[in-house]
Amino acid sequence: MPLNEVESFSKSHPDTFFSTGIHPWEVHNADPSALDIFEKLLANDKFKAIGECGFDRNAKASFKEQGYFFERQVLLSEKYEKPVIIHCVASFNEIILLRKRYNPTQNWILHGFRGKPEMASQLLKHGFALSYGNKHNPASVEITPIDQLCIETDMHNDIQIETIYRAIATLKNCNIDELNAACRLLKLYVC
Repeated sequence: MPLNEVESFSKSHPDTFFSTGIHPWEVHNADPSALDIFEKLLANDKFKAIGECGFDRNAKASFKEQGYFFERQVLLSEKYEKPVIIHCVASFNEIILLRKRYNPTQNWILHGFRGKPEMASQLLKHGFALSYGNKHNPASVEITPIDQLCIETDMHNDIQIETIYRAIATLKNCNIDELNAACRLLKLYVC
């Protein structure tokens, strides 16, 4: 959704929490002034996170352009104390290096993680949380501590979130209600 439509959408859904970000697929259409609109949205308490933002080697924008917008969003994340939801395709080393460079106080959550356990382990070691959807690597889920594990549908209307929760709970050998890290990671104090 274009940034100029986000605020009116949030007003028409007053009981809903949101994240907002400049996605790497949209960076090629973005002007640096979009960050001003974006920053105004962050002052609203309904916006709980920044994202998706990040890097995608398959996006139209250059990696340099994606980096410009990602790094500005990281700085806004720290300024407004909002966690970051990261879209990352074939760029995990770069994301790890940026996390080391910025040493953020806010949580960084990797959206839709499907990678192998070796990559999951490396990301977890560097303080990332991992969000899993329907297409997850069971071995990666198994090694992810519950307090660093989020669950998502990524807007797949044909899959209920409860179905993914049950699958993850089975892998983690826990009750579904134990899978509540997103409440803490995204500062959703209503859980």
